[in-house]
Amino acid sequence: MAITKQYVDLMGGTISVESKKSNGSTFAVDLPLEMTSIENIDHQEMMQAKENLRGIRVLLAEDNDLNAEIAEIQLEELGMKVTRANDGKQAVELFSDKPADTFNVILMDIMMPQMNGYEATKAIRHMDDRPDGREIPIIAMTANAFAEDVQASMDAGMNGHLSKPIVMDEVIKTISRNLDR
Repeated sequence: MAITKQYVDLMGGTISVESKKSNGSTFAVDLPLEMTSIENIDHQEMMQAKENLRGIRVLLAEDNDLNAEIAEIQLEELGMKVTRANDGKQAVELFSDKPADTFNVILMDIMMPQMNGYEATKAIRHMDDRPDGREIPIIAMTANAFAEDVQASMDAGMNGHLSKPIVMDEVIKTISRNLDR
């Protein structure tokens, strides 16, 4: 009872006892707790998602140096390991040259030279010698944000669609959702 009293006191609460002979005792603990807001819950979920993404290996296919640098910095600040491809063709080559399961997720720009993101995604999805190519989450990153653009990404075999400029909270949610984390 003394230990319980200490904890209740530390939490700013009260404990009371009511006893009746041959009837037993009733202990009541009152603690001043605040209701949380949905924003607070969302914040806690986002913090958990960020923590769960530490160590994730990302293949980033982005031809624009500035966009790539910004994305790399933000992803690495969250503890992710980023490998960059400068275009779709290089993304396919990097994916196929590395051992299976080297990458956990691919962030794929759509409008790139050599091979666009749709073509690169289809190539990765159809690699006969790489079954992980059919499984790896591929997420589009594009300035094209209309419904038909999202549908084109899905039709190409992508798992998600992020609009540029990228919002890191959306990136975190999308990667987490696709990695079941």
